[in-house]
Amino acid sequence: MHRVLPPDPVPTLDQYLVERGGRGLEAARLMQPAEIVDAVDASGLRGRGGGGFPTGRKWRTVIENLTAAQRPTVVVNGAEGEPGTFKDRTILRLDPYRVLEGALIAALAVGADEIVMALKRTFTTELECVRRAIAELDAAGWTEGVKVSVFEGPSEYLYGEETALLEVLDGRMPFPRIAPPYRRGVDEVVETPGDVGTGSGLSAHVEMAGPADSDVAPPTLVNNVETLANVPAIVSRGAAWFRTEGTEQSPGTIVCTVTGTTQRHGVGEVIMGTPLREVIELIGGGPKPGRRITGVLSGVANALITEDQLDTPVSYETLAAIGSGLGSAGFMVFDDTIDPAAVAAGVSRFLSVESCGQCTPCKQDGMALATELDQLCRSEPTAGLVDGIRSRVATVADEARCYLATQHQVVVNSLLERYPTDVGAHAAGRQPVTPVLVSELVDIVDGQAVWDERHLEKQPDWTYSPEWSGSTPVDLVVDHRARPSS
Repeated sequence: MHRVLPPDPVPTLDQYLVERGGRGLEAARLMQPAEIVDAVDASGLRGRGGGGFPTGRKWRTVIENLTAAQRPTVVVNGAEGEPGTFKDRTILRLDPYRVLEGALIAALAVGADEIVMALKRTFTTELECVRRAIAELDAAGWTEGVKVSVFEGPSEYLYGEETALLEVLDGRMPFPRIAPPYRRGVDEVVETPGDVGTGSGLSAHVEMAGPADSDVAPPTLVNNVETLANVPAIVSRGAAWFRTEGTEQSPGTIVCTVTGTTQRHGVGEVIMGTPLREVIELIGGGPKPGRRITGVLSGVANALITEDQLDTPVSYETLAAIGSGLGSAGFMVFDDTIDPAAVAAGVSRFLSVESCGQCTPCKQDGMALATELDQLCRSEPTAGLVDGIRSRVATVADEARCYLATQHQVVVNSLLERYPTDVGAHAAGRQPVTPVLVSELVDIVDGQAVWDERHLEKQPDWTYSPEWSGSTPVDLVVDHRARPSS
């Protein structure tokens, strides 16, 4: 199945046109904006960035919140950083034209005059592909009336969180906002110069979910790379065509990444509703000889999937029904040589380090959980260790402004609830294990994942100093409106 992920790279715009490229934008230019939104809405396309929010509904929300100040902006979220996921970078490497065409159609639909391709500055290959494609589209006249630019952002995990991404585009750190992104966009409208200083109502430290005056700031539409890659064919071929594959609630295809203790690692596109076991076989070759799969993690935002749940269809509704989730379809597979406690400890360390510190329970309880899970892995139990872990899990997400703390809660809870024998064995002094490295994928080369091993040196203040300063990232920014100089 190759709806958004071509079997071979599309090296030029001419080649893209040969492969039906451009037909969606051509059709969209003959439609009214409302008709474009209706088509996307009817298709049932859901956001492929992890949340699965209906794309058409998101576009309508932006339109309903247009302001008199400025026209809206479309932001393409290419800040992929979910552990175990490499699908957006693969799409951008193979066919950036499809993503850009989808973004141009979105701009037509919501009336935007600017598109920002937001990637990480470490994505050198993808940045080169996108810039080359934009230059070709500019030369061909595709972008007339719309400014298309590329933004190179930081490597932090939270940069991929929608509101934190908007903070970065505004020149600040990736600290999540308490605000719908359509309320505050990438263009700030302020009345006085003082509004851009510390304590401004536009800062990440201030609740921003309340009503906004129509002349405060324009809305912003943020969509994931894979989401927008689906749009051209929906507009050119119709919503009914899109729904010929997939399920009623999860139509279409999904681009999955498979890593872990499988025979190979890779990225592939499958029809929504394909059993997870089959996805692992198709993309990863299944378990290694003589081994069996005992658990799967879908990124670090969902509960561990156990051995008896491997035949669950891959869709939003079916994975939610077993108490887990699809996320961004980055499946980290673990066989019977991997201790579930080591997996949970690796996730806990990653999330505790990547927490920004705006929400005290998220950072403090998160770091304590990472320490306690590491202690559990070492099989050095103290009285009440497991009870202490349960207690912290219950409070880590208190008053959280983004989903990171809830992710921590969900993953650790799933270890306690779904692998009680393994937890009990460590509490009783089982052979110690080392926590599994959980970090961003750097690449997949010759069927083998390359992980960001340097993350093991990253401190909770987001520095790589030999010793942790004792501060959180938000503590180190004196003026939270400004990015530190170093």
